[in-house]
Amino acid sequence: MASMHTSTSSFSFLSSKRGNVNASIHFPRPNSLLPKNRIPTAKLVEGLTFKDSVPSLLLEKNVINRTHNLHHDLSNSSINNSNTVQLYAILDSVSDRIEMHKNIGEQRQNWNNLLLNNINMITLTATTLTCIAAATGADGAQLLALKLSSTLLFSAATGMLLIMNKIQPSQLAEEQRNATRLFKQLWTQIQTKINLGNLITEEDVESSLEKVLALDKAYPLPLLGAMLEKFPAKYEPSVWWPAKRKEGNAEESKKRKNSKNGWSEELEMEMREVIEVVKSKDIEDYERLGNIALKINKSMAIAGPLLTGIAAIGSAFVGNDDGFWSAMVPVMAGSMACAINGFEHGGQVGMVFEMYRNCGGFFKMFGESIESTLEEKDLEKRENGEIFEMKMALMLGRSVSELDNLLQNLLPVAWKEFL
Repeated sequence: MASMHTSTSSFSFLSSKRGNVNASIHFPRPNSLLPKNRIPTAKLVEGLTFKDSVPSLLLEKNVINRTHNLHHDLSNSSINNSNTVQLYAILDSVSDRIEMHKNIGEQRQNWNNLLLNNINMITLTATTLTCIAAATGADGAQLLALKLSSTLLFSAATGMLLIMNKIQPSQLAEEQRNATRLFKQLWTQIQTKINLGNLITEEDVESSLEKVLALDKAYPLPLLGAMLEKFPAKYEPSVWWPAKRKEGNAEESKKRKNSKNGWSEELEMEMREVIEVVKSKDIEDYERLGNIALKINKSMAIAGPLLTGIAAIGSAFVGNDDGFWSAMVPVMAGSMACAINGFEHGGQVGMVFEMYRNCGGFFKMFGESIESTLEEKDLEKRENGEIFEMKMALMLGRSVSELDNLLQNLLPVAWKEFL
């Protein structure tokens, strides 16, 4: 306490003085660093210079390293931002395509309904005029008017049917519905990839772009030139995914990592069995049904215009001596044409064929996705095995346990004993 009081009073005494308080700290002179009576040599000066420069060199090196790391982080951030911006641009394009395919699908469905109703009304009207001409026994100008009207109506129905059967509006509408669904699926995949916040690479951007272009090629919007063949020589499933790219060096493919990433030999064998079951059961069934639908659609597309053409020619000969029998041909042909058109376009046989093509394409894509995954030798580059198995089971509408039971029931007894 006494020492504290003494220091406090001395401080107040110094602060009460109006004079300047001079304080000095004496540092040793540079010469004092050297031993007395020695002249500094070059070696000694060099050593002093090196010791004094060490802190500055370390500081400079630290600054350089931090600057390099900062530039590296900024460059990675700029690359990631660029890829993200490109992915957002693709997302906007996909969103626009969803709206276009949806609107065009509704429009083409309206085409199918309106064309079917108009053609059937025209055909029935022409058939009625032919019956009136034969039943009333009209002659002269009245007969000529009835014959001319029915002939023109049958001819108009024939021309409209040729166009309608060529473009198959019900099949076009189904194509647009499938395209809308697949573009929505792609939109969700891209949006999920962005929302996860993982590092987006150029490969992600290229993959998304290839998927968009593949969908554009599989489901074109224009009718002229780019329209899909509605009556191919044989049934072929739809393909709306890009071709598999062969990537990686031979040396990298030989390297195996210890981590299994959810994969095992049993799981790989199970996936190969799933491919065989899909090929032998589902793909063959849809190929058979698709060929049946294609043949029916072809037959009706030819029969409808042929019958209306026969009715147009037959209506020109109504009113001869055997008036009743001469009217039988156009009347029966017109009635049968209405029935066939109603079944073909009202029943939307073209849409059924497109549905079979799409289902066949789904199972083909299913098999190719499993094959491409199993061909990847580096297990770390594969999708997690358990997640992949769950996704494949859900795509088939089953749980994982139900998928296992299905495979066990479909396998031969000898193969099950081998397992």
